[in-house]
Amino acid sequence: MLFKLNPQAGQPLYLQLMQQIRHAVETGVLQRGDQLPGIRTLAEEIVVSHNTVAKAYSELEHEGLLEIRHGSGAYIAAKSAGRSRPQKVRIAQDRVHALVGALQQDGFSAEEIRRLFEAELFYPAQLETAR
Repeated sequence: MLFKLNPQAGQPLYLQLMQQIRHAVETGVLQRGDQLPGIRTLAEEIVVSHNTVAKAYSELEHEGLLEIRHGSGAYIAAKSAGRSRPQKVRIAQDRVHALVGALQQDGFSAEEIRRLFEAELFYPAQLETAR
């Protein structure tokens, strides 16, 4: 796996690396248990200080995304931080599908359902006080 960092991006390199690793996990490129390159190896590949890679790995370990095994390397945590984004989207789609189906069975039109969703999204505070 090749990460690409941009020194002119105005964002610290370790943060760029963290974001790219998170993205790889969220999109399924990296799976639970996959081993990442060693700190020195990755630092040489992407031409940064090994401290940059070490800081990114350390922060991701603190978040629970990585598991660092001294002498063995860094691995995507078996218990990664929650579900991946695509999994969350699929679950949300299933929930919306079920809710829309139930509302249609209750006799609501597509336009009425759309208005209910919009009201909930754009005016939640007003709806909460009216309940």
